This record gives sequence, structure tokens and C-alpha cells, in this order.
Amino acid sequence: MSETSSASTSGTSLSIEDIRSEVDDYRFYHVHPNARFGSASDRYGGWVGQIYPEETYATKISERKRRLGGEEYTERRVPISSVADYFDHFGCLEIDFTFYRPLLDDDGTPSNNYGVLQNYLNHAPDDAAFLLKAPQQYFARSLRRGGSFVDNDDYLDLGAYRRTFHEPALELVGDRLAGIIFQQEYRRVGDSPSPAANVDTMEDFFAPLGDDAQIHIELRSEHLLEPVYFDWLEERGLGHVFSHWTWLPKIRDQWTMSGERLTAANQEVVTRLLTPRNEKYADAYAKAYPFDKPVPDICDTEGARDMVLDVTALVYRAEAQNALVNIVANNRAWGNAPDLARTISHRILDEQEKRSS
Repeated sequence: MSETSSASTSGTSLSIEDIRSEVDDYRFYHVHPNARFGSASDRYGGWVGQIYPEETYATKISERKRRLGGEEYTERRVPISSVADYFDHFGCLEIDFTFYRPLLDDDGTPSNNYGVLQNYLNHAPDDAAFLLKAPQQYFARSLRRGGSFVDNDDYLDLGAYRRTFHEPALELVGDRLAGIIFQQEYRRVGDSPSPAANVDTMEDFFAPLGDDAQIHIELRSEHLLEPVYFDWLEERGLGHVFSHWTWLPKIRDQWTMSGERLTAANQEVVTRLLTPRNEKYADAYAKAYPFDKPVPDICDTEGARDMVLDVTALVYRAEAQNALVNIVANNRAWGNAPDLARTISHRILDEQEKRSS
């Protein structure tokens, strides 16, 4: 197939040349029918001129200070209403702030996050797809408090999770809820249960939830990614998050560990492209800041190249299994998430041309 031929992967009559032109404008809807592009968080001032029109947002940027790794950064943010422009480019959005606080307080009062999420929904299109992160207080064995980690008394508290997050999320987001992501912190082998015991513990929590929302689980401890875990995911119809993150194996290795299967009941999978492997959050943040362009020290590395190839391969694995990949890009993995999505898109299109020639 030449670049001017019809692109069957996109499900449209657009030529690959046309799709590449869209991709270079950071529009990712037609890259591949088995790929849906999005990002982890969205309100970055560094994306003005890429995702957010400069004439609209140049005067609407707010600032906030953040200290990380002993350094202070000024984060520039566009307003929540920008989500309408976001969905002109991306097909899904991961909501990260729910990781830090549920939607309802213990007494049933809407938290600040409830109002923020409602604001997002008010400005997003009706066909938007949201991935919500479940509150860490229900899936972390320990939490950082006062500079150290303490045992979490709310760990796997099903009743509290349902009441303060799951049920209000379903009611609020409705059919725009693409899935809920549970992220568990990294644990050393000596500080965590065996893979089988870990599955038994999670079974008691997830089994009663039913299938009213697709659940995706990100375990950040390599030693827990054993066949017993993937067998359980398949039995329960839960998804494994293929995460490109500091202490996890490469995505290609996670694919092998999974038994080369996608386990979510709704035939979707989430891949999260977060920090470079073997690099701490604060270091990756410092390199990527202010998130307005790709950073050679990140994107021109062997690890970044492998990440792009692995995600491309995952899309074609999903195609073979009639599944959809939600590709969630993060600034820290590249310097600029929109450019990471652009690079992966062109790699997918390269592969499609090769397969069609």
C-alpha cells in the first residue's frame, strides 16, 4: 500500500498520508481502530500551541509552585474547560487526582474531587472516555505520612471503597467511564506476600464488585507478576496494566509473563507510559520539565525506543485478539506526552505500510 492508498487500519477512507498529517497536528483518532490515545492528566501549559490553541489559552494560564527532590518548580496550567479541546485530539483521558482523595468523604459529603470531576464532565463531549484512578487509600498496603510510610488501615476496605468512590463514580461518569485503574505501590519481596497469597487477598476485594465497571490493575512489584496472577485476572475479567515504569520489566516482557493474553472482560487493555525504566520519579520530572517538547536525554535513549516498539507491537497483538489498547502517555516518559503519542502513531503507521506492501 502506498502512502496515498486507503488506510484500512483507521476504519476510514483516509489515506495514510492524510492520517500522518492529522498526527502531525496531534490528532490521533484515525491511527488504528485498535488504539485509543490519551494522556495521564491534561492541563499542562506546555501543551499550548499543540493541544490547546494559543489564541484561546495564552492569557488563561495559572501557576502553582511545587517542590520535588529538593527543587521548586512552577507548574503552568490551563483551565478545566480546556478538556473540550483535549478531546479534539485524544480519545481518552486518565483522571489522576482521584488517586489522592475519594469522591465522597466518610460522612457522604462530596469531596473537592467530586466537584472537579463534575467540572470536567460538564466541559467534555458526550462521547469522551475517562479512565479513573481508584483512591490509593483502598489499594496501598502502606501510605506516606510525615516523611515515612505507615500501615494503611483502609487497605482493601471494600465497603468504604464502594461508598466513597465506586458508586459515586458510576453515577457521575456514567457511560463515559472507560475503566477504573487500581495502582499498587512497589514492594520488596521480603515485604510482600507470595503471588498466590496476594491473589487470594485481592479476590476477597474484587470478587464482590461485579462487572458494572471495567477494572484494570497495575501491580508495581515484578515478583508478583506470576502465572497465578494472570490466571486470576482472566478468570475475573480484570485487566493487567502494561506499565512502562521505573522498577517494572519492559512491556514486551510483561506480555510474555501474561501468557500473551489480554484479560479484561470488555476486550480493552491499558498501557501507561510513565517514567523511564530504572529512573526515579523526581529525576524524570526534572528532565522533562516544563513538558513542552521532547527531551533528548529521555526520548533518544534505547529504553524510549523499546517503549515505542513495545506499544506498537501491543496494538497489533490487540488487533489479533479483537481488543482495544488505551495508550496513556505521560510527559515524564518523553518530555512531552503529545509528541510521544505522535511518535508512536507514526511507528504504527510505518508498520501498517510494511504489512500492506
